[in-house]
Amino acid sequence: MISRIRYLVISILLYSNFTFAQRVIPGAEVLLSESIDLIKGKNIGVVTNHSAILFNRTHLVDSLSKIDGVKIIALFGPEHGIRGDAPDGKKISSVKDEKTGAPIYSLYGEINKPTPEMLSNIDVLLFDIQDVGARFYTYISTLYYCIEACAENNIPLIVLDRPNPIGGNYIDGPVREPELKSFVSIIPVPISHGMTIGEIALMINEELWTNSKSKCELTVIKMKNWSRSLYFDECNLPWIKPSPNITNVDSEILYPGLCLIEGTNLSEGRGTQSPFLQIGAPFIKPDLLFNELNKYNIPGIEFDTISFVPISIPNMSDNPKHKNQLCHGLKFSVTDRQKFESVKFGVSLIYAINKLFPNQFEFRKSIDRLYGKSDFKEKIRSFVNLKDIYNEWKSDLFLFESIREKYLLY
Repeated sequence: MISRIRYLVISILLYSNFTFAQRVIPGAEVLLSESIDLIKGKNIGVVTNHSAILFNRTHLVDSLSKIDGVKIIALFGPEHGIRGDAPDGKKISSVKDEKTGAPIYSLYGEINKPTPEMLSNIDVLLFDIQDVGARFYTYISTLYYCIEACAENNIPLIVLDRPNPIGGNYIDGPVREPELKSFVSIIPVPISHGMTIGEIALMINEELWTNSKSKCELTVIKMKNWSRSLYFDECNLPWIKPSPNITNVDSEILYPGLCLIEGTNLSEGRGTQSPFLQIGAPFIKPDLLFNELNKYNIPGIEFDTISFVPISIPNMSDNPKHKNQLCHGLKFSVTDRQKFESVKFGVSLIYAINKLFPNQFEFRKSIDRLYGKSDFKEKIRSFVNLKDIYNEWKSDLFLFESIREKYLLY
């Protein structure tokens, strides 16, 4: 009996060690276990939100607050706030953190960049936020302005790296044109850039893309055990919604293409429990759209007809498009991650909808900023061949990849 118990204990330990060895260890955990001297004895500011979770589901800030010699002076929150439950586009007010007593400054709304007053008495700024791997996800913009502020105020910045949840190999879409720079398109990269948040930080800093035109003192704490082929659900990390309307890994995979629907008068699924997994509008005839899209032979994706009613959902979407109206459209399921190309799918979807419903389909002003080029509407309305649209990206992508290569850490 004792031998059997001993065997079971050894087996459990071996399995635990195997699991531990295989899981991705994010930069936050590496900081705490191996590089704590970088912040000990210093006053720190932390740019973060709900996604800065350790493997034991403790928040980074809570762990830091228990370490002797580490004093948290201020917290900074991106879009959706420190807790990540504010609906998209809603301005966040500055408050005080109940656990640490530190002030929380919003970096989304009237102020996007930490001010000298906010940074006063801070010796080093930490950045730990889970990104989703798309150019228009605004956490990149918050990172951009933190790099700029640190350069201007001579404050070191430490970025704690986390996985690109859709892997590090898929690069697609147009590179953003200079005149379309905005908070949803802050840096000149493709829609799907295939980089981690730490790699993006290095690229912004070294390429001098901020208005400060000088580098900040930047340190990136690398992850352990992450490879570019891994999706988030292969990392053995706790799943935390990075923002209210990204509900699972499939929605992250679809997001680089489906977010383009935000620049139209179709619902992208906000106001339902499946945002970025379905689209629709009152004027869509779903059978027609299903048959048209089937003709395009798009690999790695399945779709079916659906009807839904967008409603106001607390902490997700206050005022979704077509609120309380019956919408008809399609729902999507990724069947082959390696073959599926989200950006091309999003463009194909818009092309098909415009072809079938030209009198009802409309673009919003935001489409140029989201897509990254100002001629997209014209090409869609003129029925330019889809392959010709994709081929326009090739030279830009070739140049981007040559720049990107210098900053890859994995």
